[in-house]
Amino acid sequence: MSGRIRTPADGVHHLVARNEEVLGALPVAAADRATAGRLPPWRAAEHLASRTLLRFLLREAGEDAGDGPVAALPGGRPYLPGRPGLGVSLSHSAGWVAAAVGRGRDVGVDVQVPAAVGDRLLRLCCAPGDADALAARSEEARRSGFARIFAVQEACVKAVGKGFSGRPWTVPVPLGARTGTWDGVRWSAPPGDGAGDGGGDEGDRAAPPVACAWTVRPARRGRA
Repeated sequence: MSGRIRTPADGVHHLVARNEEVLGALPVAAADRATAGRLPPWRAAEHLASRTLLRFLLREAGEDAGDGPVAALPGGRPYLPGRPGLGVSLSHSAGWVAAAVGRGRDVGVDVQVPAAVGDRLLRLCCAPGDADALAARSEEARRSGFARIFAVQEACVKAVGKGFSGRPWTVPVPLGARTGTWDGVRWSAPPGDGAGDGGGDEGDRAAPPVACAWTVRPARRGRA
């Protein structure tokens, strides 16, 4: 794998990669093939890639899940049956997948391939001054800057077990910030991930913005 595993906090790890790189380099678990077989082809590829990346990350973090299932709660939040103290999260965007694992805490990860963003969405998700600053940038810079902000917002609501019901656009994320806190959650949006700041290694610079969030309190129990 060409991507670099990030460890923004003790026991918290995340990784982002292209679908085709994951599926071309790593073995796919039989349990994942079985669940993917019930999905339409376009969804099956990202399903396989995200879970395969997660299994790789778990092995690298010393938390090998073997070929056991990656299950999902009713709202879609992934979890590992029998491993209630281990939080996991998955994300996908336009051919890219991301995975995160948190030992003893819940986690959220989100990858966002930059895309066109309208003024209404820009002002819904960003502070007024930041929205003005992004609107004044070039199209490419505006897209990447917004993608970074929205990746953080999505990662934060995932970390507390919510999706859009968590109103991610209400999570305050200052333009250009790389770390922060929100509602008992800490987050990290590393540099060099396509945001145009010139940091990181080559593999990171090729990747789109990705963010990881994790709860300060221990992971919830009872997910068996």
